[in-house]
Amino acid sequence: MAANLAPTVLLNTGFSMPRTGFGTWPLRGDDCASAVVSAIDAGYRSIDTAAAYHNEDGVGLGLKNSGLAREELFVTTKLRGQSQGGGRAREALLTSLDKLGLDYVDLYLIHWPNPSVDLYVEAYAELLELADEGLIRSVGVSNFKQEHLKKIVDATGIEPAVDQIQVSPTIGRKALVADIQRSSTVVVAWSPLERNSGVLQSPTLTTIADRLKVSTGQVALRWLVERDIVPIPHSGNPERQKQNADIFDFELSKSDMTAIDALDSDAEGELDSATHIEM
Repeated sequence: MAANLAPTVLLNTGFSMPRTGFGTWPLRGDDCASAVVSAIDAGYRSIDTAAAYHNEDGVGLGLKNSGLAREELFVTTKLRGQSQGGGRAREALLTSLDKLGLDYVDLYLIHWPNPSVDLYVEAYAELLELADEGLIRSVGVSNFKQEHLKKIVDATGIEPAVDQIQVSPTIGRKALVADIQRSSTVVVAWSPLERNSGVLQSPTLTTIADRLKVSTGQVALRWLVERDIVPIPHSGNPERQKQNADIFDFELSKSDMTAIDALDSDAEGELDSATHIEM
């Protein structure tokens, strides 16, 4: 096992979460299980999945095969849209726990706010009740904007532990991140490396990476960490996993941060992870 583990951030629930995690979309089955094992081998202790990814069973097998004690792992999964409201969250959570082979999850997120019907407000209250029962340690949300966060906090008085949103060098979401970080909610970044966008080949990241003798992916991930954002990159490649996890022994200068900030398109855009998976 890797000796150098990520530092942690204290959530508003009193539990600690590693400052980087391993994303499992779109891995499935045995490939997913193998990737989880190699990610844990690389030093990851935080593993992210979702009911809508259809891979919780693969993640569960990987967790089991890793041989790591449950208390050393931080596992996140998510409530899909069709399970919001009407008391459906309990059954959905129990199904996820069964597939994962766990008695509780460290973090349970509402995957999408479904603003057309506002069932996310009811679902959030249900998750808080499940947390009181010990089935969830921390309750959070995913793809929530300012108006969605306000509704759940107005209704319950409790800020979510995290909001998992897309953040990357060209999708900086400065306004949303700043608003979230004025609360006790931690920002978690999905798709932090935009591997299909070409940003990792940008002259800005390449120049910084060459100077620091790291990869452009490591530079992008470190940029997020220094913005107090928790990245959850995904890769099935063990060597890439190790590289992505190894971001805590170097720092970016203020000028580096400014240069990467300048890659931002300034387009807040839709938080549209739901377009490629069945919610």
